[in-house]
Amino acid sequence: MTGRPARRAPLQARATLRLAAFIALAITALSVLGMGLQYRLVAARLATAQQALLAADLDGLAALYEQRRIIALRQAIDYRAAARTGDEMLLLMDRQGGVLAGTRADWPAGLPPLGEGFAATETQEFTDGGRRWTGVARVLPGGFPLLVARSLDPVEQTLAALRRGIAGLTLAMLAAGAGVGWLAARSVMGRIGRINALADRVAGGALEARLPGPRAPDEFGLLETHVHGMLDRIQNLNRATHRLSDTIAHELRTPLNRMMQKLDRIEGQAVADELRTEMRGTIRIFDSLLDISRAEADQGTGGGLVPVDLSAVAAEMWELYEPLAEDKGLTTAATLTPGLMVLGDRNLIAQLLANLLDNAIKFTPPGESISLTLAPGADRHQMRLADTGPGLPDAIRDAAFERFVRAERDRGVRGHGLGLALVRAIAARHGARIATPQTEKGFVLEIGWPKLPASE
Repeated sequence: MTGRPARRAPLQARATLRLAAFIALAITALSVLGMGLQYRLVAARLATAQQALLAADLDGLAALYEQRRIIALRQAIDYRAAARTGDEMLLLMDRQGGVLAGTRADWPAGLPPLGEGFAATETQEFTDGGRRWTGVARVLPGGFPLLVARSLDPVEQTLAALRRGIAGLTLAMLAAGAGVGWLAARSVMGRIGRINALADRVAGGALEARLPGPRAPDEFGLLETHVHGMLDRIQNLNRATHRLSDTIAHELRTPLNRMMQKLDRIEGQAVADELRTEMRGTIRIFDSLLDISRAEADQGTGGGLVPVDLSAVAAEMWELYEPLAEDKGLTTAATLTPGLMVLGDRNLIAQLLANLLDNAIKFTPPGESISLTLAPGADRHQMRLADTGPGLPDAIRDAAFERFVRAERDRGVRGHGLGLALVRAIAARHGARIATPQTEKGFVLEIGWPKLPASE
């Protein structure tokens, strides 16, 4: 059996991606802000240049007017009209509204003359022929209307090109930021993923797991070194604990067995029978501790596990314990879906079910009920054992699966508080998940068994 796959955070929940996206957006926002400021400066500079050109036109016309009045203006405007570029508008009219000279045949509709003289003040913006213009409309002495204007198209085209450039550069920066951020985040996530994969393997019981390959001389390499050192320490302590418990169990069981052999030679003494019973109980405690230690030591390794028909094992154990429950006056019910396969150890699974059924029968008073169900789930087979007995006291609910934990009310009932500890160790050996949901009455234990992989 291979180790369970490493868990990955959802894409939207990965901190490195969020950080990379934030940095890319922050840099892009600052750049857009800078380009926006530059855009405003360029727009202001172009407006100033346009105003300067308009003032220069008016100054030139004013100088001509000083020399020969309307005649000079008319000649100059005719000359400029013949050489017009399309970006300027010049118009001189007589008192009756007739055109004396200019680039057009009539006065723009809706444009009132403002003021007198040639000063470049009170400029007006207007639309004519689908184009926007800025200019000065005056009435010269004697009642001669004069219009001098320049097209805003060159300015708007320049600003439009600048806006397109800013938009294109913004998109390019976003794309580049996203690409660079993704590469950086992928590199960081790869390094973090190695450590998360190791943590998943260790959580699955593989304390000997380590990261392959050399460690880089950076912060992640230092973190991996510390993690390895921590795991080495935990593994050594775990081995020492298992060796100590195994040694105690082995060494004490041997003299106890010898004592029992000697007691067997003594007949007819009640004290000898009592001592023999106590020793058998003590030996069973050591056997349970050894079973728990072996199951915990093999947790996550997958060694020795083979395809097992979980439904068949559950049915056999139910048939074995159902008569005992009925003899005690309990109502029984079992719903077992056939053919559910798992990767496991048949004897350990049978031992787990024996402990659970024995506890249920032992602690459920006559007249109550016990039930066992087994059904397939999405990714796990769900086993549920329920009884309507007194249930677990709240005081020990969190510690119920620890060794030697028993409720005060159960001190007079046979047992040593190792049954659920062994159940947890065997479940962990198989990668199964245990849950004890709240119920109105009694005790419910649920075990999610991993399905047999399709390749098995």
